[in-house]
Amino acid sequence: MNRLRCPIVAILGHVDHGKTTLLDTIRGTAVASREPGQITQWIGASEVPVSVIQKVCGKLLERFGIRVTIPGLLFIDTPGHEAFTNLRRRGGALADLAALVVDINEGFMPQTLESLIILKSYKTPFMLVANKIDLIQGWQPIQKACFLDSFARQRPDIQRALDDKIYELIGKLHELGFEAERFDRVSDFRRQVAIVPASAKTGEGVPEMLSILAGLAQRFLERELAVEVTGPARGTVLEVKEEVGLGPAIDVIIYDGTLSKGDDFAAGGLDKVVTSRVRALLQPKPLDEIRDPQDRFRSVERVFAAAGVKVAAPGLEGVIAGAPLWVVKDEADVAKFKQELLKEVERVRIKADVSGVVLKADALGSLEALETQLRGKGVAIRKADIGDVSRRDVIEAVTVAKTDPLLGAVLAFNVKVLQDAQDEAQAQQVSILQENVIYRLMENYEKWSKEKREKVRAQRLEGFVRPGKVVIKPGYVFRRSHPAIVGVDVLGGVIKPKYPVMRKDGHQVGTIREIQREKKGVHEAKLGDEVAVSIEGAIVDRHIREGDALYVDVPRDHVLALKGELKDLLSGDELAVMNEIIAIKQKRDSTYGVM
Repeated sequence: MNRLRCPIVAILGHVDHGKTTLLDTIRGTAVASREPGQITQWIGASEVPVSVIQKVCGKLLERFGIRVTIPGLLFIDTPGHEAFTNLRRRGGALADLAALVVDINEGFMPQTLESLIILKSYKTPFMLVANKIDLIQGWQPIQKACFLDSFARQRPDIQRALDDKIYELIGKLHELGFEAERFDRVSDFRRQVAIVPASAKTGEGVPEMLSILAGLAQRFLERELAVEVTGPARGTVLEVKEEVGLGPAIDVIIYDGTLSKGDDFAAGGLDKVVTSRVRALLQPKPLDEIRDPQDRFRSVERVFAAAGVKVAAPGLEGVIAGAPLWVVKDEADVAKFKQELLKEVERVRIKADVSGVVLKADALGSLEALETQLRGKGVAIRKADIGDVSRRDVIEAVTVAKTDPLLGAVLAFNVKVLQDAQDEAQAQQVSILQENVIYRLMENYEKWSKEKREKVRAQRLEGFVRPGKVVIKPGYVFRRSHPAIVGVDVLGGVIKPKYPVMRKDGHQVGTIREIQREKKGVHEAKLGDEVAVSIEGAIVDRHIREGDALYVDVPRDHVLALKGELKDLLSGDELAVMNEIIAIKQKRDSTYGVM
């Protein structure tokens, strides 16, 4: 038997642009305030029944000529674009539609742009919610009003201010290859992205958002939504956890077929297929949140696609979040599932004999999301797996650190670090970066990598005279000789005490004795610094003059090392100055700097 299922809607957008808060205004719950860092990190599911859509939208549906035939909308509240990508890749095409939430005052941010790239690549129909209109200066909010009604009551200058912000979004979308318009000015929903101005805080614009999502689903997704609801269920595991009074349970999104109490099913584990029988099916009440219900679940006999459901069953140990779940009738079904699962899991897990970071995460989705982020930044991965950080993981990182210290780290997303792993990391001085928010883990890794690079750079370059260039500032001669003291601007590279310096004709004029900034001694000066230097052996107006450019006189063996194995450790301005020094020295010695 075929019937229309709920369209599955993914909510995407940049951190803090109001994705979860927008759903809260519909749900009447407060999930956002209880998230780690108030940022959604688990994939949740919220069902908005047709009765609520009709109640919230009221006469707006008539105004748009929409007769709602879908049973409701099932919202996937994602941690961002990563989960959306992963769920699509599993072949479930989990999201039929997407709502991209943008702070109308901040505009497009990195995650907004990444989300758009993904939406474009999957050809997923989407709308843009221009959130936080209540923060436009002078806006007079009207609680839970239709945007059109609220907009009509604003002063003309406020209306213009909002339209200007909408046109900025339209322009940005156009740059990215999308035609867009404010929803009430759209002439063709197939070609144009509808922009709905809204406020998650006041509820303004929410009726239009729900109306347009329902309309888009019915008009363009009729074939996809007509599913065989009596067939065996297929779904994706969102989360695995122990429930009080139930034991192990899994949160699942069913995107096809029917799941009934007593059904045999197969679900994905890391190294095995877990088979079990449904003991109980628990659904949150409509408008509640599958991963954070404030009220008790209700027990149901069966669920039809699309639905979010909690499945209680024996022997669920080893099931992993992000894995597929199928209802199976016989051993042939189980064998087919096992083949599909192994293909999926092995695609995500990484074990390679290469220099790269070690990555541990709590679920397939988050592991894949982090892999995508790291690869996008050109970071190699030696091992990627699910589970707590073990001593073996730390030993892998130690092996890498010996040959490439910039990759010798363990990245741990939402998992524990076992005690023997902590002890080993401390003994071997290996960093374990632990976080429960994806973008923060990436930020922490980038910060660690930068600091480590500077440390390694300093250690490996220690003992080498590095290239540097300064100019003597006119009017800044403090002493003419014994030693000469002058003010200089550093034009490139680095200067340090004990470095020999020469003129641009290659004649050595002396050695730097001391460097001072604001009358305090410093151990070095770099590009852009203004400092005073004392030069032993130089006499102003005999060897050096105001306005002269001076270069570090880099010894022959040092320049060969800096050109060779240490080249990657030099900054761009150091390399440029080194080339100038080589050109100057080769006028007197054609073999200088030649390897």
